[in-house]
Amino acid sequence: MLFLVGALLVLGVVLGAVAHVPAPVSVVAGLAIALWLAVFATRERFSVRHRAGHLDDGHGGPR
Repeated sequence: MLFLVGALLVLGVVLGAVAHVPAPVSVVAGLAIALWLAVFATRERFSVRHRAGHLDDGHGGPR
């Protein structure tokens, strides 16, 4: 519950900051965050597929 309150507090601070900067700056920042999230999601997807292939290699090693 405390984490949720903290997250909402941070969200309020960020939204307050965005309200005081010009719209193009907000758009560029939003696009940068979206790009970072897309790269992160892509890396995680390929990482999970890569790790899953190594788990069942037949050597009987520790998991």
